[in-house]
Amino acid sequence: MKYLKVGKILNTHGIKGEIKVFSLTDYDERFEELEYVYIEGHKEKFHISNVKYRPKDIIIAFKDHDDINNVEKFKGKYLLIDEGQKRELPEDTYYIVDIIGLDVYTIDHKYLGKVVDVLQAGSNEVYCIKNEAGKELMIPAVKEFIPEISLETGKIIVDPIEGMIE
Repeated sequence: MKYLKVGKILNTHGIKGEIKVFSLTDYDERFEELEYVYIEGHKEKFHISNVKYRPKDIIIAFKDHDDINNVEKFKGKYLLIDEGQKRELPEDTYYIVDIIGLDVYTIDHKYLGKVVDVLQAGSNEVYCIKNEAGKELMIPAVKEFIPEISLETGKIIVDPIEGMIE
């Protein structure tokens, strides 16, 4: 099963088993829609009982985890959801997990490599592409440079400006 990271557990919060989470989603209210999440390294479902929003993090409580000693071991772990819990995204937006691994070609069919990472850089993301020789390219994920992303064919078509891929 494929899992998506939706948050990173920063620390515990108080003594009643709540955790501080850094959101990895563009839509923080997402946590209210989730009945449960998984925690990296654990197979069981953690049922969410309460969510509180703060400017820099989110406080989450789980059912049956009402003591700091029950949640301390989760510090630094990721909160995960399975593919069945994914939201439908607006057109021309993608999950990072779906972008990583795609083959990248220029508009004139020159193979550039595979997407190995997606960086969150200010107002837009940057796709890190690695070629067979191990060289990395970085291309901003904007329509101007990336006219086509096809999850069906596993390809991204880029239209780089001069100097972008040398």
